[in-house]
Amino acid sequence: MSTSVRFDRGHTDDLMSFLAASPSPYHAVANAAARLEKAGFRQVVETDAWDGEAGGRYVLRGGALIAWYVPEGATPATPFRIVGAHTDSPNLRVKPIPDTGARGWRQIAVEIYGGTLLNTWLDRDLGLSGRLTLRDGSHRLVNVDRPLLRVPQLAVHLDRSVNADGLKLDKQRHMTPIWGLGEVQEGGLISFVEEEAGLAAGDVRGWDLMVHSVEPPAYLGRDQELVAGPRMDNLLSVHAGTAALAAASAQDGLSCIPVLAAFDHEENGSQSDTGADGPLLGTVLERSVFARGGSYEDRARAFAGTVCLSSDTGHAVHPNYTERHEPGHHPLPNGGPILKVNVNQRYATDGGGRAVFADACERAGVPWQNFVSNNSMPCGTTIGPITAARHGITTVDIGVAILSMHSARELCGAEDPHLLAAALTAFLEG
Repeated sequence: MSTSVRFDRGHTDDLMSFLAASPSPYHAVANAAARLEKAGFRQVVETDAWDGEAGGRYVLRGGALIAWYVPEGATPATPFRIVGAHTDSPNLRVKPIPDTGARGWRQIAVEIYGGTLLNTWLDRDLGLSGRLTLRDGSHRLVNVDRPLLRVPQLAVHLDRSVNADGLKLDKQRHMTPIWGLGEVQEGGLISFVEEEAGLAAGDVRGWDLMVHSVEPPAYLGRDQELVAGPRMDNLLSVHAGTAALAAASAQDGLSCIPVLAAFDHEENGSQSDTGADGPLLGTVLERSVFARGGSYEDRARAFAGTVCLSSDTGHAVHPNYTERHEPGHHPLPNGGPILKVNVNQRYATDGGGRAVFADACERAGVPWQNFVSNNSMPCGTTIGPITAARHGITTVDIGVAILSMHSARELCGAEDPHLLAAALTAFLEG
């Protein structure tokens, strides 16, 4: 592939480290915030008064992060340029009463989160991660990143037709992980987690825990031109957006306010206080306008000039299922980011948005590809249409083409993460 952007393997190496260190949305936003802190950003608390001074700031709420950089000379009506993404991925999440079991096996009760490919969680070494809420109301992250759990598949000898008829999994009966032998012990899992987190017995009053594959990301292929790893949908975009915001904030003469909006709960509809269909982004942007002395008129002017790139992974053409794809559109790994179009507004892109994205890629020297669904296949959606409708701002849906979307382990081109970050940086610079 010929581009004017030199492939930066260091960026992809860093993405792989980010994926490995971010097994839950809470870890992802903590890691993104740490990177922004190194770039000079500072955290602001939602219950405090905000000032209108120039500089980088960010808000953390649960598994969501909103970060923005106010350049010198910005007025209350200065428009925003937003990179939108999401921090959650389909997986298995621990139920409120987790300790269960059968016939001498100790197991953990889990709930299916999002549209996960269930079979990809079978016979895989799984760890446990997430957020603990303590007796005093504070939170503690926990990450048991070693083989702890496993969802064992039924042996072929006991399901002779599985290869001919396909694997059929019942979410309630067949997806319960094992983690040992013996009688079920009430409170056993949380006692274990408290010990792992260095807490005293009884400190934990609530939890948001989930399982993750402990197999690290890796380069793949004869020439290592591919990357396999977990949670690329959509931490690949969170990582690229974080890098792009840090890079844009170091530029002089910005004519807009660059923003990273990394939401939680996209995989189950975005309707939460940390999801794209909640008030978080609008509240943060409005408070930024008002902190700089703006009025409602200034807010309306700023929003009218704002553009959002909703960055989420999309489908690369699958060589074994080419009939499932649009015949005239075959995005491939390492072909650059994709522009997603759906006239039924499953994606928010229109002709004007296409021009904005094409301009950013041209200035960055990045190739890009088109994606549209086969008419006979239902089209997925993103935070893009939600963001456009909720805030009345121009929104464009883009992303990186991958295989195995919603698997416990996905696949992308090794060059695409850097190409995406370069395009996002050019976009945020205005």
